[in-house]
Amino acid sequence: MLAAVATRKEESAKAAAKAFGAERWYADPYELIRDERIDIVTVAVKVPAHRELVLAALEAKKAVYCEAPLGATLAETEEMAAAAGALHTAIGLQGRMNPSVRRAAELIAAGKIGRLMSAHVTATTFGYGPQSSSVYDYFNKAASGASFMTITAAHVLDVVEALLGNIIEVDARTELLWPEVQLLDTGKTSVREIPDHLDLIAKTARGASVSVQVLAGVPAGEAQFVLAIRGSEGWLKLTGNHVAGVQVGDLILSASVGFEAPERAIASGATAADFWKGAAINVGEVYACLARDISAGTFATPGFSHAVHNSRLIAAVERAAQTGERQREFAGSKAAPAV
Repeated sequence: MLAAVATRKEESAKAAAKAFGAERWYADPYELIRDERIDIVTVAVKVPAHRELVLAALEAKKAVYCEAPLGATLAETEEMAAAAGALHTAIGLQGRMNPSVRRAAELIAAGKIGRLMSAHVTATTFGYGPQSSSVYDYFNKAASGASFMTITAAHVLDVVEALLGNIIEVDARTELLWPEVQLLDTGKTSVREIPDHLDLIAKTARGASVSVQVLAGVPAGEAQFVLAIRGSEGWLKLTGNHVAGVQVGDLILSASVGFEAPERAIASGATAADFWKGAAINVGEVYACLARDISAGTFATPGFSHAVHNSRLIAAVERAAQTGERQREFAGSKAAPAV
């Protein structure tokens, strides 16, 4: 159950508690963190504010769920992962927890499509296009740590790794297609400091060759996620069409081999805003896994050590694009196992 919510302002805290049925509200997030009745603290604020709140929650010995990316920099991410110690943590790389992704991973692990040979991924997001509103302009700034690479590309590659194993070699090319962004609410023009397009070729620990293209600024009618995997004895495919990307909406599994339907999601796709319909599905699976871990004393949920792995992977992709050189042996942190 949702025990409490906190924001920096009393009015918004009260409104959030009412909207989500929370028992208590706080106008000071640190009061919530200090509340001994709270078991799990969720940090869902802008990325530059993650570190201070996460470290406070860990110091209070709380289990912590943090949206991805964990830190605004790789160093921040590594610091928070180290501070977690033996506490339960969860990182918001929720796409890998989708029931269809988990069923696909089971088929691959059982050898149902034979030896993995290749995979191709096309992924889109509505964000990072030529227009935005001023409230979202921080996504265009490198210092925010919240970018096309650390969010959109990171979620896509995490789903790839959940199915095909860790990426061990990567070549990449990034582009900045819209260096200037029109802010619709103010009429001003902002400078985008980060790439908004990615082409990538990789090799995974399971031997699969993978090509990935991630497109930004794609309208709703053209939104798509397609991950097609070819094996020596068959194929499987995951598809989705949420405008915000693979981590948000539900996915459909198809294959050349028979399989049991994916498990029913813990949470429905209903949300407060129609735009985010489906967002609760994958996030709900993370919460359910974290709750099982806390109850059983296990650590199956992708946590902060996995966040480090993902951040190091994205840093390697960026280096590959900047230098034109293939990157190898770069993600030495502990990644979550294939689901």
